Amino acid sequence: MMQAVGIIADIVDSREMADRSAGQRAITDAFAEAETAVSPIRPAWATVGDEFQVIVATWQDSLRLTLRMQALLPDGIQLRYGIGAGQINTIEQGESGPIQDGTAWLNARAAIDEVEARQQRRDDVMSGFCSDDVDLATAVSAQLMVRDHVLGRMKARERRLLSALLFGVTQQEAARNERISQAAVSQTLHRSGAMALLDVDDMLAVSSDSENSKEDA
Repeated sequence: MMQAVGIIADIVDSREMADRSAGQRAITDAFAEAETAVSPIRPAWATVGDEFQVIVATWQDSLRLTLRMQALLPDGIQLRYGIGAGQINTIEQGESGPIQDGTAWLNARAAIDEVEARQQRRDDVMSGFCSDDVDLATAVSAQLMVRDHVLGRMKARERRLLSALLFGVTQQEAARNERISQAAVSQTLHRSGAMALLDVDDMLAVSSDSENSKEDA
């Protein structure tokens, strides 16, 4: 039994995808890339029903990993994320991954159910968080709601620039890749809200490192 954060990601409108195999590969590739920046306890694996699961150490890491996934995925592919903090217990190893239970997975399932319910009113809601700590759950869920709104309004280039900087590309390098000026990159990042997301990501990285240091002490 360990304290961790479980993430359930399911494909939105998977039955309407023209090529589901290609879509699954794109998602798997995106997880692999995202995990180079945010190391998981257990890398993403596919489960039944067009779902993926992944385990990270902290709620901060869960937000940083899912942000990169949202920035990386190509147009036409969206994931709905349920994030749950709590305990994870591995019962046995199955063919497609570990068979687990615990409050983290129960909370992740509750979170994704809440996202589906909220999507009836606001279709830009893609992420939810649940924890036995009600105050933490409320604060993180509110942050995710605002983040999803910002991401949902981004154009393709804005999302590409966000993705590039999340993985350490400089504004100057991004400008060359997009064949625009560095000033245009800066303006785009500020106008789209990407710069605010990058600042929040930096804050979460520091907070996660601090939390992990306390646990190691």
